[in-house]
This record gives sequence, C-alpha cells and structure tokens, in this order.
Amino acid sequence: MGRLSRRAFALAALSTLTTASGAAAAPGRPRKRAAGEMRGVWLATVSNRDWPSKPGLTAAQQRTELIAHLDRAAADRLNAVMFQVRPTADALWPSPYEPWSQYLTGTQGRNPGWDPLGTAVAEAHRRGLQLHAWFNPYRVANHTDPTKLVASHPARRHPDWVVPYGGKLYYNPGLPEVRAFVQDAILDAVRKYPVDAVHFDDYFYPYPVAGQTFDDDAAYDAYGGDFSNRADWRRDNIDKLVLETAARVKRVRPTAQFGISPFGVWRNAATDPLGSDTRAGVQSYDDTFADTRKWVREGWIDYLVPQLYWNIGFAAADYAELVPWWARQARGSRTRLYLGEALYKAGDPAQSAAWQDPAELSRHLTLAHAHAQVRGHVFFAAKEVAADRIGAMARVVADHYREPAAPPRRITGPAAGTGA
Repeated sequence: MGRLSRRAFALAALSTLTTASGAAAAPGRPRKRAAGEMRGVWLATVSNRDWPSKPGLTAAQQRTELIAHLDRAAADRLNAVMFQVRPTADALWPSPYEPWSQYLTGTQGRNPGWDPLGTAVAEAHRRGLQLHAWFNPYRVANHTDPTKLVASHPARRHPDWVVPYGGKLYYNPGLPEVRAFVQDAILDAVRKYPVDAVHFDDYFYPYPVAGQTFDDDAAYDAYGGDFSNRADWRRDNIDKLVLETAARVKRVRPTAQFGISPFGVWRNAATDPLGSDTRAGVQSYDDTFADTRKWVREGWIDYLVPQLYWNIGFAAADYAELVPWWARQARGSRTRLYLGEALYKAGDPAQSAAWQDPAELSRHLTLAHAHAQVRGHVFFAAKEVAADRIGAMARVVADHYREPAAPPRRITGPAAGTGA
C-alpha cells in the first residue's frame, strides 16, 4: 500500500474538528446506516507484514494466526477483510499460473501444505465477514535479481515482461500480454473460491524514485502510436486493466465486487482546478498513472477506498479537505466510496501529536458521517487492530460500531463502460 513515508509532508496541527459546514462536530456519535456499511480491515502478507508472523511456520500455526485475525475482526464488529493473496506475482492458493508465496514457507514455490485462501474464505464467511481477495497486479519482487525467483516463475520465462526499477522488479503494464496474464492469474482465484470481491491497492505504475527512469521505451514504441505523450498512454494502460478486470470478474462470478484502494490524492488543485486543495508530493494521476477520479465518475468499479492516511488539519493533505472532495466525486456514481484509515499511525512515536490522541480516528468517522456518499471505512492494518497500541480502534468501536452492520453487497446491473 502507498504510505505517507513515500513523501514527507509538512505538518500542521488542528485542535478543533469541524464538519464540512464549518460547525464543530462532537466525536463519538454512533453511525447509523440504512443500507450497509463497510467496516473493513486490510490483512497484508507482503514481507509478513501482518500474517503469517514469520515465514516457515507450520500449517497449523499459520492457520491459528489467520483465525485469530478473523476472530478479532468479528469481535470488533467489522464485516470485511481485505486479504492479500498475490503480494509479489505469487499465490496464497494452489495456482497454475504463479508459484506459492515465499511468505508462507520462506521458499518461493514450496507448497505450505494447506490452502490459505480457501480457508480464509470459509472461515471469514463462518464469522459473517466478507472476504475481499487482494491482488497486487504488477509487483514481481522486492529486489532486482531474477535468479532469486523460482525457476518456473513467469518473470523468468518471460524476461521481456519485466522492468527493474527502484530496487524492485515489476511487470510492464504497457504490454498487452502482461495485462492478460495478470488477469488470468487473478481470475483463477475468482473461479475457484466464492470471494466477495477482487481488491487492488495503489500500486499500478510504481511510485516515482528520484533519478530513475521506468524503462518502457520498447513498449511505448510498439503500442503508444495513438497517443501524443507517454503519460496518456500509461494511463490508458491502467484504464484497460481496470475495465477488463471489472468485466471479467463479473462474467466469472457475478456476485463478486471489484474495488480499488488508490493513493488518497488524485491531483492537487495547483496542478488541476478539478483537484483537491492539497499540496501532496504524490498525485495518482501523474505519478502512478491511475486516473482514480475517472473510475469513480464513470462507475467503472464497484467501490473505491482512497487511502486518506493523514490527520485532520494536516497542512499538505488535510483529511477534512479530502473527505468532502471525494464525496463530491462519488455523488451520482454507482461506485461506492469508502475511506482508508491509517490505524497504523495511532500511537506510533514517530508520528505527530495528532496521532498520539486515541480519539483522532474516531473523529475521522464522525466527520465522514456528514457526507452521505461515504459508505464506510477500511483500516490499515490487521496487526494494529490486534495490538491497538493506544486504544484508537477500541475508541472507534465504542463510538461508532456499537451494533453489527451488514456490509454493502454488489450493485446489480452492468458496470458502466464494461460492455458486459
């Protein structure tokens, strides 16, 4: 996921919470939604971030840890888990396309002796939780040495698909064969398991690294002829991935949703008058070539979860500015709007004073409640839900999740622009 550490933003404190109208908002007001409310948590597996706690645990130990995360989500009256099942062009299920993830056994390609995704779906549903299968489309490895990949890895069999950049390996989004392969790998899981959604995070083209160039010259020469510049071609490549994935998910499993969690700023107003009143160092439209605003306004996807990982009053990207901006983009769209919340910052001594206050996140939910387009929140991430350093999650539960809530279901009817 894209985190604030990618860019150092200037900090400004804000002592008083205000609503969109400027009036003071009282924290702790219970949420009441008539037609489903997203209460999600991300469960990250890349680099053993949340689960498993380390590679090489026995199948029984891994299962016990996974069940504990699901139990905690249910106990906090959450209703959805975004479970990362393809962190680095690998798989947490028996896939004919890609190897078993190294984060399970410590060795890429080694069978862990059980089926994590199949177990997660069954056990989540048993607890009344939705299971959103979270896939990273293009990241291949967190290093640049292809020989470290298992010999059968598609990136080794197709080295022309791979671009090293910023100390990592990526599939090239500009190649139609890559786009088709990524979708095939994802749809294998959708066919095999009754997942409630396919979920993408914020990684499309990689975040910019100073002094480095993402070398897609050959692909641009071959496929970019209809575009006046490379940036528009790159955005079109990501648009195609989104549209095609949406249509294929619907054909394979009509009840499954398709959602995306992008970086929280589409564009700054100084760049584009349609953008938000922010001064973010990253803009998804320009830096990861993800036109997230278009996806919402055109209704291409079932839901969007912008990662609003900043506190209320943060000078460069104020949560209180971004919530109404995103609500305006979602107005009239079939795409539901949920908000990504930085639980991982709460109580972190490296963070600002705002994040030392256990009530900060609860204030986020209170502020968002004033906007009808906001249909829920997703918290990063499961490890912090379990630890809850300063009781920020407990405060959210006490203030807003006193009663269970049904999660939103897939909207019936065709998605706009999918042709399905």
